Amino acid sequence: MANRTQQQTAAISIRRTRAEDMESVVALDAMIAGRPRQSYFQRRLKAALDQTEQHVQYSAEQDGRFVGFIKARKLLGEFGRAEPALRLEAMSVAPGEQGQGIGSALLARLDSEAIRMGVTAIRTTASWRAHAIMQFFDYAGFEFSKNLVLDCPLQRGQLAAHEGDKVLAPAHLTGFSVNEVDYSAAAANDFEALRHDKFEVRTLKADDLDDIIRIDQRVSGRRREAYMRELLEEAMNDSAVRVSLVACVDGMSAGFVAARADFGDYGRAEPVAVLDTIGVDPDYAHRGVGHALLSQLFANLEELRVERVETVVARENFGLLGFFYDTGFGQSQRLSFDKQVA
Repeated sequence: MANRTQQQTAAISIRRTRAEDMESVVALDAMIAGRPRQSYFQRRLKAALDQTEQHVQYSAEQDGRFVGFIKARKLLGEFGRAEPALRLEAMSVAPGEQGQGIGSALLARLDSEAIRMGVTAIRTTASWRAHAIMQFFDYAGFEFSKNLVLDCPLQRGQLAAHEGDKVLAPAHLTGFSVNEVDYSAAAANDFEALRHDKFEVRTLKADDLDDIIRIDQRVSGRRREAYMRELLEEAMNDSAVRVSLVACVDGMSAGFVAARADFGDYGRAEPVAVLDTIGVDPDYAHRGVGHALLSQLFANLEELRVERVETVVARENFGLLGFFYDTGFGQSQRLSFDKQVA
């Protein structure tokens, strides 16, 4: 039996995904997900071909047949992280070919690429009900992440009523400065009035770059210019994917938020947006800027027929968790996983 498995594994060929693989990728994914997601994979493949240092995609062949694929994206600063990581976004092995080491071979190649890129971790999420993928993650060396996945349904057209400012955890407990988690709003407001009368909340523009770098640096304590520049370029060049907003107070940029509405990550077929960055200038804390940003973001996403917004928060970041709980987010049915690479 061992020799047979070794022979099967030896016959697996892993290579970079090519443009001509698109039809096979979409067809295989449709078999697994139950519906075709051609536009999603076309966009991701184009990004992988154009930005080889940020997008990684591999295909598996066995005896000349396409039998699987894996794709990941380099995280530069999403969800407030400082260290680079690869986000495993999609992976499939053809039915009938599973259990032959194809998934392990694809992941091993991704591990090698992560090491080459100077990345020390691979991150992903999955539904706790996906028992087969849970078993694979366990076998492949993934562990539960220290991050929580939160989500919020967009059914009412507004945020949940909030209770006022949350008490922030001391910095020695959160591992962050107080400013980093100081997104809470002031006393209760009607969110439509808040959004239109108190602040100007508008779409991110090219000349906002310096302002969002400044705000992010004040919040995080780090200058993440490369990540902010990439976020802005994506917002400018592919508005169908990125929904990014800036809040202004008396003509000054006071905060920003960015979400991705690129449906398809982690095998999801339903329309879900991922909120990966939010920041409020500490000078404007406790004035409702964060709530105003989310209120307008939710309104924009509803126009795109998004049904749910998802985000990831460090479990010890009590202030930010309080902000999201206050605005209607709750624990998701998805779990977060990390895999350390040597």
